[in-house]
Amino acid sequence: MVKVKICGITNIEDAEAASRYGADLLGFIFVEGTPRYIEKSSAGKIIETLNSSGFSDIKKVGLFIDEEIDSVVDAVSLCGLDCVQLAGSETPAYCSILKEKLLEKCERNINIIKVFKVAEKILPNGSYDITEYENVDNYIFDTFDPQKAGGIGKQFDCEIILREKDKLQKPFFIAGGLTADKVQDIVQTVTPYGVDVSSGVEREPGKKDAVLLKEFIQNAKSA
Repeated sequence: MVKVKICGITNIEDAEAASRYGADLLGFIFVEGTPRYIEKSSAGKIIETLNSSGFSDIKKVGLFIDEEIDSVVDAVSLCGLDCVQLAGSETPAYCSILKEKLLEKCERNINIIKVFKVAEKILPNGSYDITEYENVDNYIFDTFDPQKAGGIGKQFDCEIILREKDKLQKPFFIAGGLTADKVQDIVQTVTPYGVDVSSGVEREPGKKDAVLLKEFIQNAKSA
């Protein structure tokens, strides 16, 4: 069954609602100046509350853009994160060093999820092709925008992923413009490991809509 990641969590009410409705991963955005930014201390309190409320199995993901490696490692330790999502220009070497330091500091495996943008094809990350990222655990494919790193609410042509699927060495998530009425078709057509949504289940940036959350998760899981 497809995994569902709800990104841009900023409060405990949304975190608990997503958890109750069957989300598999919750994303916390640690990028200052973005609409869904959350301070690490606040994310840590939400995660602590979730863990004590019976939702410890849900994976908690921290999203970073070109953050210093030691800062990422400290955030994982402070907040109790399970995964790191890298949405910037992080190189394969960066990912390898981060993987080693996370294992050393946290003494458990922390999944690394690398974002790749899609336009007319799966775009390289700078000069690095997707196949060079040996030390990441998952990919996320999101819509390319020259101005923004993510959260633009636009969908790319998933036929591009189908055409390039043979070169993909890791389980992948589809993101970008997903909504409850679109997700079932995406899951059936592309058969991704997971789907990732933020703005598609919101009433305003950083505030989820409980009805949309429930509908999105149910539709994805029933595909």
